[in-house]
Amino acid sequence: MGSRKKLRAEKIKEEKKAVSFAKLNNCPTSPRKMRLVADNIRGLEVFKAMAVLENSSQSAAKNMEKLLRSAMANWESKNSGQRPEEAALYVKEVSVDSARILKRIQPAPQGRAHRIRKRSNHVTLVIDSAAK
Repeated sequence: MGSRKKLRAEKIKEEKKAVSFAKLNNCPTSPRKMRLVADNIRGLEVFKAMAVLENSSQSAAKNMEKLLRSAMANWESKNSGQRPEEAALYVKEVSVDSARILKRIQPAPQGRAHRIRKRSNHVTLVIDSAAK
């Protein structure tokens, strides 16, 4: 490996040290409802986002709070010896994607059947250190 390539790889590795993420797959909430919660915390400081999620009445907020705690734990394991309060962590990115759809049938009048789609989603949450 050349010296420039090695220096670039070390620089990328150092940048990734500040960023930490967590994923939640196949969450049984519709993506639309989860996106409403994700929009509330996107760009906020981690502890403010935690307070928003704790005080939210939406059921999707509980799953998002657990995901945020997981991302913080991942950050702490990467950056041992540092405290999250001093690092000024913020929610850099939250993406909600559609996952599998369970299809069910419900009886309807006159011998018909209506289809019910039970949606689920995948959530990826990225936190980063603002102190740079």
